[in-house]
Amino acid sequence: MEQEAEEESNKQLPADMYYKYEELHSRPSITPDCEIPENLLHLSHSFGYDSGRRGNLQLLDDRTLIFIAGNLLVLLDISTKEQRYLRSCSGGGIGSITAHPSREYFVVAEKGNQPNIIVYEYPSLRPYRILRGGTERAYSFVDFNRDGSLLASVGSAPDYMLTLWDWRQEEVMLSCKAISQEVYRVSFSPYNPGLLTSSGSGHIKFWKMASTFTGLKLQGLMGNFGKTAATDVEGYVELPDGKVVSGSDWGNLLLWDGNAIKVEICRKQGRNCHAGMVQPFALEDGQLMTIGSDGVVRGWDFESIDTADSNGDSSRFEMEPMNEMVVGHNVCLSSVVRSSLPDSFIWFAQDSSGAIWKLDLSFTYTTPDPECLFSFHAGPIQGLDVSRKSHLMATTTLDRSVKVFDFLAKKELTASRFNQGGTVISWAPSLVNQSGGLLVTGFEDGVVRLLELYDPQRLHVVTERSFKGDAKLRLKQAFKPHNAPVTAVAYERNGEILATGSSDSTVFFFTVEEKYNPIGFMHVPGPVQALEWSPHPHSENRLLILCQSGHVVEVQSPDPEAHKPTKTFQLPELPSRSFRFRSIKSRIKREEEIARRQAVKEEKKKEREEKLKESEQPDAEQEEEEEEEEELPPIYIPDPPSPLYCGFYSQPGQFWLSMGGFDSGYLYHCKFSEKQDQDPDQRQDEPFDFLPIHNTDDDPIRSVTFSSNRQLLLCGMHSGFIRVYPLQPGDHSLTSMQAYWALSVHDNQYGHLRHIRCSHDDHFVLTAGDDGNIFSFSLLPPEELQKGLQKKRAKVPSPRVSLENEVLAQDIEDPAAYSIETAKQKLEKDRLRREAELKVVARRKKMAELQKKFKQLLNNNQSLPEHVHLKPSELQLDQRFSEQAERMKAQRVREVRKHMGWEEERCSIALSKLQDRCFHQATIVVSYFSSRAEISSFASWRNSLEANVVTVVTICTDHRVSTYHLPALTEPSNRLRCQSRPSCPDGDAAAAPERRKSRADPAQESSELEEEEVPRPPVAPPAGIQLVDQQFKRLQKAAEKAEQARAKIEKRKQEWAQFYAEKPDENYEDPEHVQAICEAKENIGDIKLKSAKDFTVPKHLRMNAERKRAQLIGLEENIREKQTEMIGRIMALRDSKVRLVSQLRAQAQQVQKGQQHLAPHLHRPPPAVPTILPEETPEKRLQYSHTTLERYRLLREQRFQTMAQDDQEGATNLLEQLEKEMEGEEGKEEEKGEEGTPSLSAPSLTIEEEEETAVEDRAELSKQGAELQKEEEIRLLYEQDTLLEQMESSVCQFDAELKLLRHQKLRLDWQLKLANPRQLTLYQELLLLKEFERREDSLQEKLNRRIKEENSITCKLEECKEQLELKRADIAKLQEREKALTVAFQALLGKDNKFAEFLTKVFKKKIKRVKKKEQTGNEEEEEDSDEDSDEDDDWDDDDDFDSSTEDGGALDDSVCPPGCEPDLFENTLQLREHRLDLEELLAEEKKSAEALKKECDTLVKKEKSVRSSRMAAEDDLELVHREKQHKINELGVVVPLRLNQIEFVTNGSVPSDLSQALLLDRTELSRLQECIKQLPEEKSQQKDLYCEDRQQHVRLIYDCKDMDAKIQELEAQCAQLMMRKFGRLEDLEALQTLSEPKILKECKQEKLLQEAAYAAEIQQWDAKVEEARWALMEVTRCNTERLRSVTSFLNQKRELEHKLNARQKKMGRQFQDYRRRVDQEEIRRLQGLLKTQSQQAEALTREIHLLSRKGGHVLPPGRAPLPPIAPLPTPTGRTPTGNQGPCGPSKQFRAKT
Repeated sequence: MEQEAEEESNKQLPADMYYKYEELHSRPSITPDCEIPENLLHLSHSFGYDSGRRGNLQLLDDRTLIFIAGNLLVLLDISTKEQRYLRSCSGGGIGSITAHPSREYFVVAEKGNQPNIIVYEYPSLRPYRILRGGTERAYSFVDFNRDGSLLASVGSAPDYMLTLWDWRQEEVMLSCKAISQEVYRVSFSPYNPGLLTSSGSGHIKFWKMASTFTGLKLQGLMGNFGKTAATDVEGYVELPDGKVVSGSDWGNLLLWDGNAIKVEICRKQGRNCHAGMVQPFALEDGQLMTIGSDGVVRGWDFESIDTADSNGDSSRFEMEPMNEMVVGHNVCLSSVVRSSLPDSFIWFAQDSSGAIWKLDLSFTYTTPDPECLFSFHAGPIQGLDVSRKSHLMATTTLDRSVKVFDFLAKKELTASRFNQGGTVISWAPSLVNQSGGLLVTGFEDGVVRLLELYDPQRLHVVTERSFKGDAKLRLKQAFKPHNAPVTAVAYERNGEILATGSSDSTVFFFTVEEKYNPIGFMHVPGPVQALEWSPHPHSENRLLILCQSGHVVEVQSPDPEAHKPTKTFQLPELPSRSFRFRSIKSRIKREEEIARRQAVKEEKKKEREEKLKESEQPDAEQEEEEEEEEELPPIYIPDPPSPLYCGFYSQPGQFWLSMGGFDSGYLYHCKFSEKQDQDPDQRQDEPFDFLPIHNTDDDPIRSVTFSSNRQLLLCGMHSGFIRVYPLQPGDHSLTSMQAYWALSVHDNQYGHLRHIRCSHDDHFVLTAGDDGNIFSFSLLPPEELQKGLQKKRAKVPSPRVSLENEVLAQDIEDPAAYSIETAKQKLEKDRLRREAELKVVARRKKMAELQKKFKQLLNNNQSLPEHVHLKPSELQLDQRFSEQAERMKAQRVREVRKHMGWEEERCSIALSKLQDRCFHQATIVVSYFSSRAEISSFASWRNSLEANVVTVVTICTDHRVSTYHLPALTEPSNRLRCQSRPSCPDGDAAAAPERRKSRADPAQESSELEEEEVPRPPVAPPAGIQLVDQQFKRLQKAAEKAEQARAKIEKRKQEWAQFYAEKPDENYEDPEHVQAICEAKENIGDIKLKSAKDFTVPKHLRMNAERKRAQLIGLEENIREKQTEMIGRIMALRDSKVRLVSQLRAQAQQVQKGQQHLAPHLHRPPPAVPTILPEETPEKRLQYSHTTLERYRLLREQRFQTMAQDDQEGATNLLEQLEKEMEGEEGKEEEKGEEGTPSLSAPSLTIEEEEETAVEDRAELSKQGAELQKEEEIRLLYEQDTLLEQMESSVCQFDAELKLLRHQKLRLDWQLKLANPRQLTLYQELLLLKEFERREDSLQEKLNRRIKEENSITCKLEECKEQLELKRADIAKLQEREKALTVAFQALLGKDNKFAEFLTKVFKKKIKRVKKKEQTGNEEEEEDSDEDSDEDDDWDDDDDFDSSTEDGGALDDSVCPPGCEPDLFENTLQLREHRLDLEELLAEEKKSAEALKKECDTLVKKEKSVRSSRMAAEDDLELVHREKQHKINELGVVVPLRLNQIEFVTNGSVPSDLSQALLLDRTELSRLQECIKQLPEEKSQQKDLYCEDRQQHVRLIYDCKDMDAKIQELEAQCAQLMMRKFGRLEDLEALQTLSEPKILKECKQEKLLQEAAYAAEIQQWDAKVEEARWALMEVTRCNTERLRSVTSFLNQKRELEHKLNARQKKMGRQFQDYRRRVDQEEIRRLQGLLKTQSQQAEALTREIHLLSRKGGHVLPPGRAPLPPIAPLPTPTGRTPTGNQGPCGPSKQFRAKT
């Protein structure tokens, strides 16, 4: 035990161990082999704050704050506002930060690939601990426990791993997956160290560190929101008793007890605790502190919250806060940290609106107001630009602010706020504003504002008033050219025109004057991305417009004088050229792949040529096996097109573009198409050149800028990197854009670097990204920067003269204000409307005057005498005028009819539909002749709907039968029919093709391995040699026999393979038995009730909204079908009655006609002929004729007249009156018809008169006539009786049919009444299922995703296993081939070979085989490769395991030893090469097999995790199904029962409470009873069957053992026979396929045949050889000349490369020119000083020479006098004395002499 304790103590990390920050932090990446210095850019300052990041504020001490800024950690001093920085170590960004409770350490959790957590010591800032392996991509939150001994971290996507660290020992204590959603926060409970809480997107989870038999584990319990809507939980607070209070999206607090919500806390009268998101953050002094996105801090009574409980049905608890502090109105608090001072109430708050606040939460009377310590931009930086004259920078964002910074002094100068957010900003050039104080800013509402920047302190001199601040922004002019956000602004190169672009696809031009005036606008094909005017070197002044959709438009600069707007500002005739980008990336990739394959082919070809040159038989033909090439990558055009990010001019008419999306990775050189007449939306233009950018396939260039001398290209990348490319002067084609310097600055995930600028002096680089950060970098080191710029300050422009007296410009504050073009159009419309109104007024006035004159003429005409009067016809105008008016009238009528044609057609269709509805939904009434019994229909219809009811009345009784009223399908029914639920995807179907596809490739690889064979002895010569006929026939017969044996063996193998494939698995079960077991499980056993708590609904019986909807629709359709069928039968009965009435009338007429010839006493009264009642044919009420319409017109006119006389008399309805009159007329017509037909019951003659006439007739008739009359009378009586019987039988039959139909209808009514409760129940269940449908769909979709993922992983696993098996089979084949190769070598040696030992060593020698390099045509490279290969050979010889023989001599395998056969030696070398090839293949196969095995293990683990998640999803879905079934069980169902169906009897009577009764189907009950009887019999049968199967199984086992023993005996017997016959074990199949050897006979025959042929050919070849020698000499001479030219070319190439290297080195030195500029100036000054001193020294030398003569100052003849000597400069600035002057020079002179 003591030893173990000592080992553990030794394993612990020492407390004083630290890491080196210089070795850990990320550095710039530089292209290898370039001279770009590593410290090219130096971070100067950070002006931004990522206020939208969660928890981006921590406190280290009472004066130091830390927060994340992209890839930096900023340490901010609150008092001095100084910043210190720590770079991320991974270079991928920082995920989260936190401080230790003791404030001695702080933690930086990073982002990237396998990021680390770094613990820094404070204040030394040394890395103390590094925690590795906690997540895959990024950390989202970290936090310490209360005593700081443990650290909890949670990762982001894709693993969301929760990890607990023993951070001092860098060890993981516990780790598990938190959840499959984004986690915002995790923390330890301050009261219970074993409890943790995590929260995030739509969840909160409670964790417990529990001790299990396997150790300490993390157990998580998901919070159940229950009836409360799910919400994102940003913050929470743990209470001492284990409860948790969390926030919500809507502003209320949620009190969690366990994993359920106990109560929701709100304010009185249901008001929310906060407006918007709420976060509780602390529990202090008996109150719970909360912050919200409304900028308010509130304190709540803790006791009230802890004891809160819901009141009644509501789950809310109402209370009011104890304290409240309003921080600000535009404040959104997201996190707070407490001061490190003890007993302090000071908190520091993070404001998502871009600020850091200092709050005093003591809530006393002396509490100070909240203090805003720092203010920043909020959200992505939309615009950034730098001044052309000073170190000033301007920025704007969507937070409605514009800020100006002095990046030299590292401070903010001024800020202005507006009503809308800014989208773009630009600094006016010096040509526009010489002072450099004009800013052009575009906003999201389309407004452009001109802002003046000036120094307010300089106004004090004029106004004698003091102003605060270093700078101030003043609005100069505001105008609105666009209706959408302004995205780009640009000044023309001469500063005369301003162009603005917008996302509304327009570009507006303005004249640049004291007041900007609009010139006009033009439309472009897409939203504007950027604008760039052509530079000064270009001959024409043009504007390049870059659109986000990939369109590029170039327009000529508009002429303000030529384009003066009249009705609109649109410029239709502006000359322009357009370009539409078409993707060529896929084609580039395709060409690169073709070139790569071609290079590989050339390399293989050269290798084959070298092998041919090295071989001894160069003329031997070698077969080349061509490998099947893979399919080339397809040509792909992205749809929609890739977005355009940036671009710039290269030359006139040519430009570079940077694209995003699929086309990223290249810079595309483009020019405008010559086909400008085509539609720009349809034309596809391709770049004519491209430049690949390294490592940018997923990281495109977002912004580009150049230094002032265009020798540096600075790029802002999508991932937040800065790239700097050095360029050659005048390199417009960017050929020198190769090497680069890159640094990760902004956040790599969302910090897209959209703005990058250089200062006016190229000393600074400014960047701004979408993460809200703004950085300034210096090109000079900090020391040189301070020395060179310590006296310089950013100069704020002075105010204009009389600026203080000017009136402020009018701003556009309304976002809905008219744009310039809209206002112009509105003015034009108002002008046209006013002109039209004036014309109308003038015409009306003229018409009034003409009418007045005409009336005056009529009066004058009336006053004249009668004979002078003009007639009315004479007063009319010319007839042609009236005809013209009539024609115009007819034309207008036609136009109106044409215009109203659609409405007329609609009305006619509506009328036809109404008529069809009245006809088809009628109820038929059939009446009996005698009585009037009526059957009521299903509902009592109103009088207005009686026409829809057709009632058929019986003839002899009063029974009636009516049709059903079938209303149109109700809206809910139609909605139910239209709704459809998406089907669940099938994961197996998607995975099957992949499985089939994956199984094809390994088989192909194995087939390739099978095709390779072991090298065999040389094959026999070609078959051109013919043997003797008998020998040839014998050989042919043997070959056929061997082929038959081979086919027979192959067939037997296939049969055995098929037999084994059909062999069932050991666990195989009979499908019939499986089906029987399933049926038994479903139908037999403990059948649980649906109301049971543990009832699980079977899958095939699970009900969802779609199935329930189908049941409801089916029930409705069934009801409607039954009703329709009954209506059809009743209508058929009505039609039969109509036919029967017409038939009865015809028969009555026949009876009446026959009774005219019979005596009156023989007449039988016929039955009354029935009539068709109006309710039987209600459709006749809609029939009308011309007479009816004419009568309606007369009645309508009469009504109008009566209404004119007396308004009260016209109250009767016209239609009712018309209906009554029509019924009266029909009655009269029927009476007339009855009078016209002879009556059967009342004859016209009386009986007495008839008898008298009959007596007289009979007297006159003769006997013969009497007999004929008697026969006629009998016939008529029979006919009368027959007709009457037929009439009675027809009537009785009709009545019987109607009664039967009535009985069937009553039964159908009973069934429909029973269906109504069923329909109601189904509809209630449908409503309930629809409530669960959303949850069920989401869970089902989640389950489907899990199943699909599991299927895909299973498929991959199967595929991987198959590939692994194939690899193992290939390895076995290779091993067999290696053995066969060894056997072949042994056979080659033969027996008693004296060189066997030497050749065996040569064969087994290990050689390191070097891959041959690509040949580029350079002889030096070839020589180097040869030298390398020689060195490798020497190394191989040294490392050979048997390189020395026993006697110490070296083994030389390149020379055949004397006495050994050369062919044998060469074959040995070839076999060794084959052996080495096989060993390499075997090593590769084993390596790939090992990789496949690892992949299988990974997939198995992943499969287990996915299976567990799938089972969890199934459990969640099962819970929903159970809850749904419970809710369905709670619904009441109406079931009508007869008394004989109730068997639930208590004490001989039916109880009043039937709630405990069970309702069963009678057939099901009878089936179960029968099943009880059948079960014993079936049980005995199964028992007997089991005994039989068991006996058979035992017999089969014994048979298998006997067969195995017999097989072993036969194998042993076969082996004995082979040993007797062959002396060794042989392969019988190989023996059967061998044929008789014929090599020797063929060789002899070949010798005889070819000796003569060779003798004849020798003479011919001698002549050819002579000719070839002369040709070879000529070719050698030509090749010599070519080699000389190649040598000269190579020398020239070396010289050019030397010059190019020298020029690159010279270019690399230019990077350091800006650093050495001060040194160069000093050098030049010293050189000048040296030159001056040398001149003075020379003068002094001459003077000494003269003084050394006798005459002192006597000059030699012919010598001019010397100039006066200037004093030498000394360090003290004094002149040297006279003694010092000559002394020094004299010594120098002596030394020279």
